[in-house]
Amino acid sequence: MAKFVYIYVGGQMAETPEAQEQQMQAWISWFGTLGDSVTDMGNPFSTSATLSSAGVTDGAAAKAGGYSIVTADSLSEAATKAKGCPVLDGGGTVEVYEAVEM
Repeated sequence: MAKFVYIYVGGQMAETPEAQEQQMQAWISWFGTLGDSVTDMGNPFSTSATLSSAGVTDGAAAKAGGYSIVTADSLSEAATKAKGCPVLDGGGTVEVYEAVEM
């Protein structure tokens, strides 16, 4: 089994406490469907900085909202597992990367 990183991009945060609770329950439920393949539920991201040859820009290009790490037999399988992710319901996307063992 290989490790894959999900990077959550975009999506909308619910505005009311009740809607935020519903979102949280959707995430918990989705993680439950992934079972033992979840090796790290991850965390949301906070502030950011982007470094380039021109210097550092604080948060200007920040798009990623968080990450998780799962195991799967292939990139295709990892991508299929991501299809139920709640960030998709809010207009966001999930980028799936294979983590290469070094």
